[in-house]
Amino acid sequence: LSRRPLTFKELNTFDGVVFDPPRAGAEDQSKQIARSDVPLVAAVSCNPVTLARDLRILIDSGYALKSVTPIDQFLWSPHVEAVALLEKPKRRR
Repeated sequence: LSRRPLTFKELNTFDGVVFDPPRAGAEDQSKQIARSDVPLVAAVSCNPVTLARDLRILIDSGYALKSVTPIDQFLWSPHVEAVALLEKPKRRR
């Protein structure tokens, strides 16, 4: 995700995308997804700050945030994972 994000042209061949980046997030990949026509995106994150940044990129490009679900995967730590689901409305012709 950080070394060579898939381009929006590559992404246009997909029906959906799931990305689970390191703590630094997926800013560059989010920008490519934002330019694509991928209808469904699931973003998994262990960092709420970078998740918010990446979601803002997608929402500003037309994706609708459908849900965000926190997951307490590591019960004895203060960390939480989150899964966000986004959908891009179909373009009218």
